[in-house]
Amino acid sequence: MKTKIYFTVLMLVGYMGVSNAQAQNQECMTNLSIYVEHAKVKNYDAAYTPWKMVYDNCPDVNWANFAYGERILKDKVKKSSGAEKDGYITDLLTLYDNSLKYFPKKAKKAEVVIDKVLLKYDNKMISDQEIYDQLHQAFEEDRDNFRNPKALYLDFSSLVDLHNDGKADLQQVFDEYDDITEKIEEENKKLTDVISKLLPKDSLGTLTSKEKKRLKVATTNSTSFGKIAGSIDSKLGALADCDNLIPLYQKSFEEKKGDVDWVKRAVGRMFSKECTDDPMFRKLFEAQLALEPSAKAYMYGGLLKQKAGDSKGALADFNKAVELETDPYDKSDLLYKIATIARKSSKSGARSYAQKAIDANPANGKAYLLIANLYATSANDCGSTPFEKRAMYWKAADMARRAGRVDPSLSGRASQSSASYSAKAPSKTDIFQAGMAGKKVSFSCWVGGSVTVPNL
Repeated sequence: MKTKIYFTVLMLVGYMGVSNAQAQNQECMTNLSIYVEHAKVKNYDAAYTPWKMVYDNCPDVNWANFAYGERILKDKVKKSSGAEKDGYITDLLTLYDNSLKYFPKKAKKAEVVIDKVLLKYDNKMISDQEIYDQLHQAFEEDRDNFRNPKALYLDFSSLVDLHNDGKADLQQVFDEYDDITEKIEEENKKLTDVISKLLPKDSLGTLTSKEKKRLKVATTNSTSFGKIAGSIDSKLGALADCDNLIPLYQKSFEEKKGDVDWVKRAVGRMFSKECTDDPMFRKLFEAQLALEPSAKAYMYGGLLKQKAGDSKGALADFNKAVELETDPYDKSDLLYKIATIARKSSKSGARSYAQKAIDANPANGKAYLLIANLYATSANDCGSTPFEKRAMYWKAADMARRAGRVDPSLSGRASQSSASYSAKAPSKTDIFQAGMAGKKVSFSCWVGGSVTVPNL
């Protein structure tokens, strides 16, 4: 009899539990619907109470608890102060952690760490050491999802500050710089791929509304990465000049000369900082050639031969480098670098390599900027009259504008360059006085081609 009563009680309790759970779940769903509607129109004050009920009692019922919860709590943080603000910040930090707990397939580790670090950084609650340690670890463990431009900058900036305080060595700074800039280039490549595919349709006016949105997002994000890349270079500043690089590599060479990644990065950095006249550059180049006779190694060899006056040998090495490289993006970058070397001896040769770089990767904005500069510096050599000479700047400005269109990460430099070139071109008064409005100016120098003078 007792056994029968016992099982009857268990069944009753179980039934009551299911009923209570169903009731609570229904209440959660009702409040979910309420707070989502408020949050959609940014009425976060009205959304807070129903959201809190759902989040506290049914955290895993819907991802909206975290997507909208973040917005709701950020609004609370923004509108509060003192202890109340600290409480909301703590709630938001906990929400980020819980997003991983309840929705591990949606929440990404790197993104959660970034959100937490940025929240603390914006509210002056975190040190440089903590910023670097947490962001660097997230970058190492979840690199694919580490895409936030501000976080990429803070990762590097905090390390430079630690170095300046004597808490990190210079080699560590260079390693981090290489990792972060490679990530920025990687992300920007994805964006410029999208842009390259959509720009032809945009010029024809045939983009769908969805494609217009994709183009706008890709352009905006590429521009952001460009700004961050510029800030990172500024932060590195004089730390990467030849006076610092050369003694560092002299000190580390014997220990590191068998590390192909270290050697490649070292020789690449000396090349980019124009430290190529120092014997250390040749030493690093020869080490790379022995470890990995790659396309870039032959490019560096061509540079050294050109410096030694062996133009034929330099050309052979440049062509060998291009032949060895098969990846179109790497080939384009290689051709651009060869163009920067060739410009010192032949502007037409430099343009040829730069154009090949564009052919390999139409989004290589740096190659467009180089051609623009080649044109601008040839203005005095092209044309028989002052008007014709200055007309060259229109051609240079057009090339600079193209750089910003194909690669928005360069939009700042491209806009500045095109504005500078345009300012040197004939003014409206010049056009009127010369009677050249709407006419063509042809160039008989190495540049060739022509430009159409703007109509008044």
